[in-house]
Amino acid sequence: MTLPVLLLTRPEAQSRAFAATLADAGPFRLVISPLIGIAPTGALPDMDGFRGLIFTSVNGVAAYRALGGPPLPAYTVGEATAEAARAAGMTALAADGFAETLIAILKDRRPPGPLLHIRGQHARGDVAARLTAAGLPVATAILYEQPALPPTPEARAALSGPETIVAPVFSPRTGALLSQLEAQAPLLVAAMSEAVAKALAPLHKQDLKIASRPDSASMRELVADLLRRARAGEH
Repeated sequence: MTLPVLLLTRPEAQSRAFAATLADAGPFRLVISPLIGIAPTGALPDMDGFRGLIFTSVNGVAAYRALGGPPLPAYTVGEATAEAARAAGMTALAADGFAETLIAILKDRRPPGPLLHIRGQHARGDVAARLTAAGLPVATAILYEQPALPPTPEARAALSGPETIVAPVFSPRTGALLSQLEAQAPLLVAAMSEAVAKALAPLHKQDLKIASRPDSASMRELVADLLRRARAGEH
């Protein structure tokens, strides 16, 4: 039996962690080719006075932790980021995966401020500006860059080969970068959200499905189904 290819384009550690959740989803050939790198940059501001933190990605938690930031109450875009914050010794309240929901929660709860939004160079949602405009002061600390990376030779070979590829895509920027690549292989794509699906519009693909919720569990369920379809030849 020819195995489908599971093409993971997140950073290495996140890709391997996601692949591990699919251990019982049947056989596949794993290809990891990060399209976005994580490069630490900058330094923490003076943390005196900040009463809480906003994280919109696991990478932000990792960068803050690496710089020795103090464990303040955290408000996160999703549960995976909240789990990372808790592992770093923080209490964390998670939204449902959408920045809009996180903003609404903070506007409603109005936690003691000021807060500090830890993020990368590329971010969506204008979280700090919108909350500050709503009367909840939020500053921003950019602690890492996200340079685009070229696909690995193994990924290029898979994209030009005959085996069906299942490609989970977790962010609009990754979707846009993937859409720039030439793909001749049958490609089944799992998009984490409508925004991700929109970014994938130019990609040559056989099918695209959107996760029922923008979280890792829903993506895992969708990817497992696409792998099953690929093995069964249901393109």
